[in-house]
Amino acid sequence: MSIAYREPPVEKPGPAEVDIVAPVGPQTAARNLAVDAYRGLVMVLMMAEVLRLADVARAYPGNWFWGFLGYNQTHVEWAGCSLHDMIQPSFSFLVGVALPYSIASRMRKGATFGPLFAHALWRAFLLAALGIFLRSIDHKQTYFTFEDTLTQIGLGYPFLFLLGFRPPKWQWTAFGLILFGYWLAWALYPLPGPHFDYAAVGVPANWTHNFSGFAAHWNKNSNLGNAFDQWFLNLFPREHPFVANEGGYLTLSFIPTLATMILGLVAGRWYRTYAPAIPLKRFATAGLIGIAAGLLLHFTGICPVVKRIWTPSWTLFSGGICFLFLAAFSWVIDQKGFRKWAYPLVVVGMNSIAAYLIAHLFEDFITSSFRIHFSDRPFAVLGAGLSPLLLGAAVLFTYWLMLWWMYRRKLFLKI
Repeated sequence: MSIAYREPPVEKPGPAEVDIVAPVGPQTAARNLAVDAYRGLVMVLMMAEVLRLADVARAYPGNWFWGFLGYNQTHVEWAGCSLHDMIQPSFSFLVGVALPYSIASRMRKGATFGPLFAHALWRAFLLAALGIFLRSIDHKQTYFTFEDTLTQIGLGYPFLFLLGFRPPKWQWTAFGLILFGYWLAWALYPLPGPHFDYAAVGVPANWTHNFSGFAAHWNKNSNLGNAFDQWFLNLFPREHPFVANEGGYLTLSFIPTLATMILGLVAGRWYRTYAPAIPLKRFATAGLIGIAAGLLLHFTGICPVVKRIWTPSWTLFSGGICFLFLAAFSWVIDQKGFRKWAYPLVVVGMNSIAAYLIAHLFEDFITSSFRIHFSDRPFAVLGAGLSPLLLGAAVLFTYWLMLWWMYRRKLFLKI
């Protein structure tokens, strides 16, 4: 991990983690503002958890407005999708978008495959280690878990990097094999018996989200992924033996997450292939096909759309939404030329690793500081129900000011 000094882009800035540049001439390159703005939105949605909109919604039962906002700042229980559920797939997708530009930029500077691959392995290790570190903060010892966003990306990144050097046919073939092979492995894994003790794996008796029939292969904590984790995670030292993840999240989800990153890799290749034109129709078409395919698999019972275990149908469905987000940002920013509005998002998107760390490490400190110096009274001015929202807004704005300070001083955290 390092702090990079970089001139803030004037026209088209790009993400901080990798050098995202679009070829505009033999000696010059412009950064992709649409990609960075999309990344900034993703990170803002993640940081905005401090707004606690679900708590506000509970304070105003029956209010459709707060109910809508609360729903979309909460992960769905099992099948389905909220806006909050799109944070991790978008982050993973954008890693893929960045890769073709990163490879091209480094090779223009004289890098060869060997050192590039060694750097990819080092980056993958740092991402995985950082994810484990952040998950361990509230534990008495290192909490070895591999379902964190950064860890999932780290586990799949070396394979993504290798695919970045292969032609499109290889990338699409890998994508298809990953989804079909992963689906088949789960479909062949035995279903739990009629007397299976769901409570023993953390599924309460009043759980209403289990599937019946063939789709039961993707029920919570009674699946192939949990069986793998009961073996794999117990190979590491633990405070208590691992039985199940409370949210149903799994180590093996890095495999279909890799497929999500491959979709981003395809999008990044399309960006470069058709530059300076923006392949909006391709993005939109891919998006609609992905959404339709995911929903078809879900409603036919072949494979449900479940983000928590990253089912193949979720990969298609969420990947389709990512393509549409990318198309929307590219249409507004690149085709219509509306750029100034994206500045607050760009500030965050150019330092997304820093944003991730700030949100995970500074929330308690900033929140307690506000309460120590201002008490809770200023945040209760609109009533107790909106107090979490006002306090969260102050914290979120502080996050942004920290990132703006780094942006103004050309400080960008990169791995």
